[in-house]
Amino acid sequence: MTTLFEDRVDAGRVLASHLQAYAGRDDVVVLALARGGVPVAWEVARALIAELDLLVVRKLGLPGRPDLALGAIASGGARYIDPKVLVASGLSPQQLEEIVETQSRELARIDALYRGTRKAVRIEGRTVIVVDDGVATGASMCAALMALREAKPAWIVVAVPVAPPGAQEWIGTAADEFVCAVSPPDFRGVGSCYRDFAPVGDEKVRTLLAAS
Repeated sequence: MTTLFEDRVDAGRVLASHLQAYAGRDDVVVLALARGGVPVAWEVARALIAELDLLVVRKLGLPGRPDLALGAIASGGARYIDPKVLVASGLSPQQLEEIVETQSRELARIDALYRGTRKAVRIEGRTVIVVDDGVATGASMCAALMALREAKPAWIVVAVPVAPPGAQEWIGTAADEFVCAVSPPDFRGVGSCYRDFAPVGDEKVRTLLAAS
């Protein structure tokens, strides 16, 4: 598959060009999924002249198979569990809760680390654009959307630079709109679409949030 983006900054600029209908509106807020979505969302928020804030999501990996997503949790107590993966895993309810509890502690720590004393932006009644660096399984995005619905936004837009064909169906009615810059038929993972897909460090997240 051909590399689509130089890095997350490049991807953010490309994605922003697909979101110009939301530019300059005071009811729009851009929420970045930490950590990979932050550089992408920063470019989107800058282009749209919109507020930027953070939504922390933690993937729930299977014991011994951390690469396989059982589901995800997000700020605000939202939880998404893939029923098919759960059945196939053979995990007991107690084992599942232990995984959730461990990741919940880490989520709280990360949220405090990134946000510091910065207050969360107002969500209720606003148009929220949720940005990540791509969608693969959709687990993290589904958890994020569940958390957002509790905050009563007027409209939710999921915006990503790249996703596999059919990704919009996974998101379903959890979002009101799905915007994807590129959806390659030979999709083999989000990382393979970037020339530079190095991990985004904690300090980078803090710096971009402060700069917003």
